[in-house]
Amino acid sequence: MDCHYRIGQNTSHLQTEQNELTESKWVSPMINRMKILIAYDGSENGDFAIEDLQRAGLPDSVDATVLSVADVFLAPPITDPAEIFPPTVPHSVQVALEHNECKLKDAKLMAMYVADCLSKAYPSWTVSHLGVADSPAWAIIKKSAEMDADLVVVGALGHSVLGGRLILGSVSQRVLYEANTSVRIARPTEKKEPGPLKIVVGVDNSSYSDAAVEEIGNRRWPAGTQVRLVAAFDTVVSIPTGPNSPAVMKSIEPGDTESWNEVRNLFQPSADKLIAKGLDAAVMIIRENPKDALIEEAESWGADCIFVGSKGARGIERLLLGSVASAVSARAHCSVEVVRPRTFHPSTG
Repeated sequence: MDCHYRIGQNTSHLQTEQNELTESKWVSPMINRMKILIAYDGSENGDFAIEDLQRAGLPDSVDATVLSVADVFLAPPITDPAEIFPPTVPHSVQVALEHNECKLKDAKLMAMYVADCLSKAYPSWTVSHLGVADSPAWAIIKKSAEMDADLVVVGALGHSVLGGRLILGSVSQRVLYEANTSVRIARPTEKKEPGPLKIVVGVDNSSYSDAAVEEIGNRRWPAGTQVRLVAAFDTVVSIPTGPNSPAVMKSIEPGDTESWNEVRNLFQPSADKLIAKGLDAAVMIIRENPKDALIEEAESWGADCIFVGSKGARGIERLLLGSVASAVSARAHCSVEVVRPRTFHPSTG
């Protein structure tokens, strides 16, 4: 049986596009190695995930693993012919076994090819590859836990019935909800002309949104990268009455626009931290449901990615996503990175 595999055309442009990016002045280099798991299935959405890496602000020090999964079952090898019952394998079963083995071979070839492309495009990275036979979502989740990944990158892998907008496919959704790490859902850029990278980050004064801001600050972005810290609320928001009395809270109604500067001042220190890293950062206060505000702001501004914490100010301590992160990751027009707290690994090189 002949085996074949498909590699998307976008990967062929990876080296050229990366060279163009590296000609820019970069800011905020990271000194620790980052572990990234990149899921690739040979589809157009898989190509989007590879292409999107150049817009993710990733550092030079990366240990990347390309994982391709054949969604097939491989029977364990038979070491003793006496174990076979019936004594001869039916032809249909043999054909099925050969087909599954071919699929696994395809997966290994795809992973090897993409790893080679990434090694050439990002020569400072250490890139490995793996092809396995398993349920795709669970293979990604298991491998991310095994390698203690800092970030999992997957394609959106789905279309909505209305308007053809890219939404989460079953694999991406399962990984996003169950992986105990940050997950980047890659979607194609809609930019018609080159320009600075644009990032929207949802902020709500929770430790989760603080982690998203910190993650942006730790990345390595080209000069001119713009960040909008979007604080959206459609209910009463509580803020400290002053720096000397953080435990004393003041409630502000969404319609009380005269007090919005007080809300803005709550998030300005986060913007200042990003500005100190060389980024063009500003705070935006929006009176709207955060689920809608982040998506609408990113779309109207032409953002390349939305960063959002895995939980919000009212999130509970559990693995599953908060409602804002879930809605944004499913409905956004651009790439979305859902940030969970992570631990850097000391550099060995």
